Amino acid sequence: MNTKQKRGSFLSIPKGDLVLRSLSFFYIGLLIILPLLAITTESFKGGFANLLKQISLPQALFSLKLTFLLAVIMLVINIITGTATAWVLVRYRFPFKKVMDALIDIPFAIPTVVTGMMLVVLYGPKSVVGSFLDAHGIEVIYNKPGIILALAFVTFPFVVRSVQPVLMEMDKDMEEAAQTLGASRFTIFSRVILPTLLPAILTGAALSFSRALGEFGSIVIVAGNIPFKTQVSSVYIYGEIESANMQSALGTAVVLLTCSLLILILLNYIQRWSNKYEA
Repeated sequence: MNTKQKRGSFLSIPKGDLVLRSLSFFYIGLLIILPLLAITTESFKGGFANLLKQISLPQALFSLKLTFLLAVIMLVINIITGTATAWVLVRYRFPFKKVMDALIDIPFAIPTVVTGMMLVVLYGPKSVVGSFLDAHGIEVIYNKPGIILALAFVTFPFVVRSVQPVLMEMDKDMEEAAQTLGASRFTIFSRVILPTLLPAILTGAALSFSRALGEFGSIVIVAGNIPFKTQVSSVYIYGEIESANMQSALGTAVVLLTCSLLILILLNYIQRWSNKYEA
């Protein structure tokens, strides 16, 4: 195709479609590309050495380590409970099944600050459950278990909603054939079902992990912002901005941003792998 043909094909696009595309590009640039460029440019203003120095500050480093540790713990919990919940919703019939299915999306609808308040009311020192746990030496609120609960609550739907459609479309013929040949339930699950579900589980897990890294609303309520104890990265960034220490906040933010971009690349790879596996 020569240059004239390319120009002709471009001019042949209906004006309505051209305006719609232009608005889409403008919207993506305004909301996604420009903020990414702004934070990247601002964080490297003092040079890479200064950025590394800000990330290496004891309080910043501790908040990053705590964030990743608690996110990994939450991830293990969500993978197990999310996959099990999706299995129950698809493979079993029971009363109020539709109600339970609708409740899965509640964490998406509830503001995260309200989530934090709910956990404080339920597990706080003055609540019945919180008092019982405190009497047995288990501190939930203003401690790491409270953060894990908050992260698990806000990210729980990701794994369920990723695995559920795959289970619904899964053909049961291979399971029945394996059962006929004498395979145990564990063998059927590990050799037949799990390989099919694995891409969906990994997709939900990646989305959960990415969301957990930047969660703020519920964490700021249940964590208490205690340095070197419960201060995760998002709360640390907020505190540094309030203290007018923008470079330190940017350093930690860049680490979280980089991890999120790597997760996005991983999701694309998982999607390609899934499509190749299905083919």
